[in-house]
Amino acid sequence: MRSEFDDIRAHITAEPPRPSELLELAHSLLDDLEQLRTREAILRSHYLALLTAARATMAADAAGHPAPLTFLQHELAEHGQLPDGEQAQRILSDAVAAQSMLAHLDEPAGPRRTRVARAPLCGGVSRSLRG
Repeated sequence: MRSEFDDIRAHITAEPPRPSELLELAHSLLDDLEQLRTREAILRSHYLALLTAARATMAADAAGHPAPLTFLQHELAEHGQLPDGEQAQRILSDAVAAQSMLAHLDEPAGPRRTRVARAPLCGGVSRSLRG
């Protein structure tokens, strides 16, 4: 997404402004931003529900509730995310790998690789680059 914005910025600065094209581009970008805002709101809502279920699960466990996983099971089932027997081992393996990667995030990075230059791309209505 970042390179797409860079491509659009380069396109806008490279050519003399044509009000109709810039207006169309602005409308397209505003539509994209509105879709992203909606997606972010939905993701935040799902995250909050999952966090609430996880906290309730831990509180129920601490309070000695006979079935503390009920809250988390309900939330996962509501989104079709309860693992079946076949998925369980893969999910556990993925979790271990993710924890390992997170543990190494603070380590200094090795030598940087050079990036291969690529042609500028621009997608959407009237978003084409010349050159």
